[in-house]
Amino acid sequence: MEIRHRTWQASWVEVRCAVCGRQDEWPAPESGCACGTVVRVPVVPAPGPPPPHVTSLGRPAPTPPRAPTPTSAPASAPRPSADAPRAVLRPAFHPVTIRTARDCVTAAEQYLKWLGYPDVARAQERTASGVDLRGRGVVAQVDPTTRATQLREIECVWLNGLNDSAIAVFFSLAGYAHDARSRADELHIPLFVMDLTGTPQPVNDPADELIKYGATGR
Repeated sequence: MEIRHRTWQASWVEVRCAVCGRQDEWPAPESGCACGTVVRVPVVPAPGPPPPHVTSLGRPAPTPPRAPTPTSAPASAPRPSADAPRAVLRPAFHPVTIRTARDCVTAAEQYLKWLGYPDVARAQERTASGVDLRGRGVVAQVDPTTRATQLREIECVWLNGLNDSAIAVFFSLAGYAHDARSRADELHIPLFVMDLTGTPQPVNDPADELIKYGATGR
């Protein structure tokens, strides 16, 4: 291309170095003749920088990984309330073999002490109230007969518990009548049935709770 009018902008061309890859402006190559004619060698300018989403080879650039969206920290497990009862760890209970009605009362007494009522003691005389054992925070009745405990006896021990502001507990050798069991559940009275080995077994949920939490959880 013959140069007839020289300009500053036309005298420079932007090219990329094939060795280092640097892109910069360089003087445009020219060739002069003895007659005074100047011929410029045509050079293809380097292409501009590719768009962010296109590579230099014309291929779509890989999408950069997104920064992880901050998520709220997992909620920690709720701490148990300071007022919530805790399960009590205690040694194994040593039963008293039952041979007589008196043995039934002795076994129930030892069991209540094991549950956390250390001062529970046998009543001197079994009054009309039917209370056999009494201690701080607890009254208990023991039915050593071979018939199922009746509703009236459940309500009787419950009234004695109300009178003493204490928990009422019932022990039976022969189990409970259906209505007596239902009434005890309504009044939240722990029921236990005793076998001849002298080991009381829980009959309802209040009895299970008493075993789990003891006197401190009441």
